[in-house]
Amino acid sequence: MFYKWHVGSIAWILHRLSGVLIAFYLVLHIWVMSFLQKGPESFERVMHLLEHPLFKLLEIGLLGVVVYHSLNGIRLMVLDLGYGMAHQKKMFLAVVAVGIVLFVLGAIPLYPF
Repeated sequence: MFYKWHVGSIAWILHRLSGVLIAFYLVLHIWVMSFLQKGPESFERVMHLLEHPLFKLLEIGLLGVVVYHSLNGIRLMVLDLGYGMAHQKKMFLAVVAVGIVLFVLGAIPLYPF
């Protein structure tokens, strides 16, 4: 028996995955901030490491994850209130479209090159 993929199940998986990635970032952020207790030199070494272009690209990826998670969360709240159940696919596509626009507008100033 094969599982039929629906827009709702894809949105559910992406929402959970984005939540896990945001939680991972939170742990990483707390770890980096813990270097403040070790003195300014220690913190500056970590911040210098984080200036690498790879981390800049990861920061842009974080923007995409946060934009998707927040917009899909709003979509889920609307659905939980009982609105738009018949229009889940359209609502998801709207979330993706608005998310892409917000992502591009936010990523331009972050682009490292």
